[in-house]
Amino acid sequence: MQSENRLFDDFVKMVNGVAGTFAGMGREAESSAREKMREWMGGMDFVSRDEFDAVKAMAAAARDENEILKARIAALEAKVEGPAAGTAKARGKAKPGDIGAAGV
Repeated sequence: MQSENRLFDDFVKMVNGVAGTFAGMGREAESSAREKMREWMGGMDFVSRDEFDAVKAMAAAARDENEILKARIAALEAKVEGPAAGTAKARGKAKPGDIGAAGV
């Protein structure tokens, strides 16, 4: 009876060893596949998430600055065109026969 238990114990140890070996092979294959994927991705000119986020933030800042500059340009154009627009309106109200009217 004891020999059967010993045979069974040896079989269990062997199966555990095989399972451990397969588990190790699986981990090794996974790490190798990850490394190969990193090499492949590195060669494809993909950007990292950090680089993408940095460029996205720069683009958002540039859009904000663009809007501010548009507002400043519009304000400056309104300031420059203000007096000239007033005389143009006065000219527009003049009748064609009046002296000093444009196009006479």
